[in-house]
Amino acid sequence: MRWRYRTTVLALCLLAFFVTYFARMAISPVIPFIAADFDVSNTQIGFALSGMWLAYGLSQFPSGVLGDRYGEKPVILVAVGGTALASLLLAFAPAFPAFVLFAVILGLVAGLHYAVATTLLSRTYDELGRAVGIHSIGGPLAGLVAPVAAAWVGTRYGWRPAVALALLVGLPVFALFALRVRSTEPRRPDQPMRDRFELAALRELVTRPAIAFTLGIAMLGTFIVQGLLTFLPTFLIDYHAYSATLAGVAFSAFFVVRTVGQSILGEFSDRYGRDLAIGIAMLAGTVGVLGMVVGPGLVTVGIAVLLAGLGSSFFAALDPRFLDQFGDTERGAGFGLVRTVYTVVGSAGSVGVGLFADLFGWGVSFLVLAGLFALTFTALVANWALELGY
Repeated sequence: MRWRYRTTVLALCLLAFFVTYFARMAISPVIPFIAADFDVSNTQIGFALSGMWLAYGLSQFPSGVLGDRYGEKPVILVAVGGTALASLLLAFAPAFPAFVLFAVILGLVAGLHYAVATTLLSRTYDELGRAVGIHSIGGPLAGLVAPVAAAWVGTRYGWRPAVALALLVGLPVFALFALRVRSTEPRRPDQPMRDRFELAALRELVTRPAIAFTLGIAMLGTFIVQGLLTFLPTFLIDYHAYSATLAGVAFSAFFVVRTVGQSILGEFSDRYGRDLAIGIAMLAGTVGVLGMVVGPGLVTVGIAVLLAGLGSSFFAALDPRFLDQFGDTERGAGFGLVRTVYTVVGSAGSVGVGLFADLFGWGVSFLVLAGLFALTFTALVANWALELGY
């Protein structure tokens, strides 16, 4: 088959997402080292990472506005280059407050990528679910590679070189994207940016019934995924008494399933409907997280981790569900806005799970996540069964 330019765009968007995700995922495997170095609790680490994810969410809407004004390419370049440099700053943090600050900066620049890359793909592909699903593979693929690489480097050289690995990954991708992707015509080059931030227009957008319903699903789902991404290895070590190596292997397996699931669910949603694809993921997540808590042995817990990985791949169907409801001129800022809303709310998953674990133990903390998975599945079934039309 002849390699086409749109394939280049998709491949490099995937790699750019890989970089922004790698930088964030390289932190989780070395949390115990960071906590010991700075002498902080799970709640404090969760606070720092929630700040990172909060910043990641807040930058989604401005990224969409910037993409509409200047085109997608420069925004993505800032995201990739900024992520690499922010990771380097994080590695040199002299004290925990500085670590928190640099984690927030990392979230801000990394958050510029996803919404803009998705709107770029919507210009390039008609099969949007498939394209978004493939693009989304960059995240779980980074989640597969980063924990192993960071854990290996962290155990031998300390957490600081492990966190700085994102610099080595990011610079080549920055250069490839700059050289191989063409600039795009801005959608709204002449509209003043302050007009895009009018509260009445933003409120009207997110309160449309179908968008509001999708937002509810997205916020709960993101809360769950943030909790899993931050504390799954720690849960397996502290609750099940598995070794750090075994927990790292399980975390990588989680991302293998998530990587494959993103692509399959995205294409499945194009063929059979967004809600059916999202519902399958949510049901798998419910069974998986519950199984991780009550599973009687290593095999059962292993299967549960894989089901949880499938559950966390729902974004490949959920993001196209949003885009289906926006007009062409709304997609940049509109998708960025909803991404900001659900990522900001969902960012509380890191500190929430850490707090629940400190107060009630890891079992209760993860049972809460299983209950939230079940709630989202129930909402989708009710929307279908009662023909609510959301």
